[in-house]
Amino acid sequence: MTALITRDELKAAIDAGTVTVVDALGGGYYEQQHLPGARPLVLADVDAQAATALPDRDAAIVTYCSNPACPNSGQVADRLSVLGYSNVRKYREGIEDWVAAGLPTESARPASR
Repeated sequence: MTALITRDELKAAIDAGTVTVVDALGGGYYEQQHLPGARPLVLADVDAQAATALPDRDAAIVTYCSNPACPNSGQVADRLSVLGYSNVRKYREGIEDWVAAGLPTESARPASR
C-alpha cells in the first residue's frame, strides 16, 4: 500500500520544490485544473512514459486524483512502485480537497480574451 501525504505536507513540498506531483486524472481534467507544477500521467501510460516523465526513481513523487473515492492515484502510485520508484506517496483527498482549502491551481487551457 502506498504511503499517504497530507494537504499541508504536500503544499510545503510544492512550495519548497522538493516533490514531483503527478495528476492521475488525465485528459480534460488536467487541462481544466491541476495542482501547481503537476504532470499528467494516467495508469495506461505509466509503463510507456514513466522513465521519460520521471527519470529519477529516487525522487519524491506524489500522485493525486479527484477525491478519496477515485482509484486512479493509488493505481498510478502502485505501478510506479512496481517499476522501481522508491519514494512514492499518494494525496488521497485529491484536488477537490485542495480546491476546497482555497489553494492555488493551474490550467493548461489558453486564457480566453
